[in-house]
Amino acid sequence: METVVDLAVRDRPPALAALKDCGSVGIGLVPLGLAFGAFLTHSGLDWWWATVFTTFIYAGSFEFLLIGLAAAAAPLASIGLSAFLVNVRHVFYALSFPLHRVRGRGARAYSTFALTDESYALSTTDKARDWDGERILWLQLFLHLFWVGGATAGGLLGALIPSSVVGLDFAMTALFVVLAIDAVRERRDDVPTPILAALSAAVARLVFPGQMLLVAFVLFTVALLVRCAVRGRNVRDA
Repeated sequence: METVVDLAVRDRPPALAALKDCGSVGIGLVPLGLAFGAFLTHSGLDWWWATVFTTFIYAGSFEFLLIGLAAAAAPLASIGLSAFLVNVRHVFYALSFPLHRVRGRGARAYSTFALTDESYALSTTDKARDWDGERILWLQLFLHLFWVGGATAGGLLGALIPSSVVGLDFAMTALFVVLAIDAVRERRDDVPTPILAALSAAVARLVFPGQMLLVAFVLFTVALLVRCAVRGRNVRDA
């Protein structure tokens, strides 16, 4: 039986609910955006490029890499290959991201564009199973705005932030650690999954250190598929 609190949460406007869902994560994106904006201006670009990059590219860590590639006048082929290697993880995200709940071609196109590590982590939790497409879309939009706002502010303040400041780049790592801890806490009965993830990362780091992320995702996906097949066989045999 639903409580008054449950009814209030369910009846909350999708935009307001989405802002509450992603508020803490969005705030965590701000210092990373500040670091990106400062890095961009220190690289010799005008501050408004921070707004352009984060609005139309919106690729997180690849945006940092792109500044260096652009400054070095790297060939387009090298930039394209780097973009693929850095963002290939989104192929795996698409396997379980609830895009089918988002209605409308334009909305789906933006949702696909705005599929980031943070939006994926938040929209695939147990409590997000009853979210409709509008709420998911608002969540992605708010995260995008946090990133653009932080980067724009960093670009404007870039001249005031000395290049010797260290530690801002750790904001991304810290944010991912928090998201991982939250996911483990929500699924305490699913102990094998984080163990498989850790083992996949460890093996990839030891065997293919230069392509750790891609190899780790492949190993983790294969491990999950094997686990699912074994579970299905055990259910049929039961």
